Amino acid sequence: MAVEYTPTSVCDSALKDVEGYDHLKVGDWNSQIINGILKALIAATSPSSSSTSPPYRFTVNSTIVQQGLIDKSVAAGGAASNAGKRGMHSASGAFWDVKRDGMWTFKYPGADERGLDVVVSVTWFAVD
Repeated sequence: MAVEYTPTSVCDSALKDVEGYDHLKVGDWNSQIINGILKALIAATSPSSSSTSPPYRFTVNSTIVQQGLIDKSVAAGGAASNAGKRGMHSASGAFWDVKRDGMWTFKYPGADERGLDVVVSVTWFAVD
């Protein structure tokens, strides 16, 4: 599936005024990211005829993690760029039609400056 949309712009929009992790607002940020990406995917893949069913079903998952707050002078490897970094690993698996279904994961590059890590996963399934 070749879908062109910009998850960076969706995340930029959802997090434009964010300066750090806020537990009371993070659910709204995730909803804005998920709904923005779903809207773009549906628009990009929906047939022009309203009588034709969409060719795909989608799932979008957004995870927002607060980076640790540590003294930059004691950061891993002595590098200030490593300050506040936590280890994070995510994996997914699926049983599907490898020719028509798929999965894609994206790490939002603008999250670091907000003290966050944002990882978005998109899965699509062909509909017959």
